[in-house]
Amino acid sequence: MRIGITLAYDGSKYCGWQLQKDRPTIQGSIEEALKKICSRPVRVHGSGRTDSGVHALGQVAHFDPPESKNGLPWHKALNSLLPGSIRVIRSLALDQDFHARFSAVSKTYSYTIWTEPDFVFPQRKNYVWQAGPLGLKAMKDASLSLLGKHDFRAFMNTGTMVSSTWREIKQISFDSGLYPQELVIRVRADGFLKQMVRNIVGALVVIGRKKYPDNYLEQILFARNRILAPATAPARGLCLEQVEYPERTGVH
Repeated sequence: MRIGITLAYDGSKYCGWQLQKDRPTIQGSIEEALKKICSRPVRVHGSGRTDSGVHALGQVAHFDPPESKNGLPWHKALNSLLPGSIRVIRSLALDQDFHARFSAVSKTYSYTIWTEPDFVFPQRKNYVWQAGPLGLKAMKDASLSLLGKHDFRAFMNTGTMVSSTWREIKQISFDSGLYPQELVIRVRADGFLKQMVRNIVGALVVIGRKKYPDNYLEQILFARNRILAPATAPARGLCLEQVEYPERTGVH
């Protein structure tokens, strides 16, 4: 039986999703809990590799437990062993052809910016980038050039081999956050390159600071050169909010 789980986690104290020797990771914590439940190692496959310090509200993963554990309430069993910074929101049995990564059709990331220059609430410092104040209209206008299918290699950091750097951004929105000082940028796409959202946000911020013209993003896309793009936004403001799958999979 294949089990799918939806996860929320605070990535502040973790070195990302992917398993690393002698370093705390989300995947490592889940596999450690599964080993205790199943009395043997069980590999967990995630929808994507969130970086060190990145958070999630809707990460999806799957694993294949031994048959002797069929029918176990997995979300309750895992939550009883996982640290409080990682929670399994739901679990369900899936067909064997489901894959958390390869079956996904789109993902939505959010990035939270703190626009007040003089202070950040202590409770929010691990979840926002203090980058404001910003010109919101300029940022919104510039973001339109990113919609659709483009070669996003200029927004990809090195470290992961990919067969193609073309991705389709389906939606970019600018929303209010938990507090009036927060600006939340949400990006929904068919997939993302390494640190692509953080690089997009970094570019939008310099536009919001009126350091570059509105067509700056178009220039970066056309150049296809990461060196010409601004610095990567910090990891702490990024959150994987949702992973979407075909309706037939039953994962939502």
